[in-house]
Amino acid sequence: MRTINQFLNKIREINQRYSKPKVEMSRAVKISLAVLRVYLFLLVVLMVYKFITVMNVL
Repeated sequence: MRTINQFLNKIREINQRYSKPKVEMSRAVKISLAVLRVYLFLLVVLMVYKFITVMNVL
């Protein structure tokens, strides 16, 4: 039981240490990441659409 508590305390300590990012992103990086998120979301939507259309054919 003691080792589990030590493990959980260590996890809490790590989570607290990294709760706030220490790296500052430029505006260009933020825009690039936003565009990448939209692109990945569209890819997932296209894959779901393709799956649905293929399943309807069968």
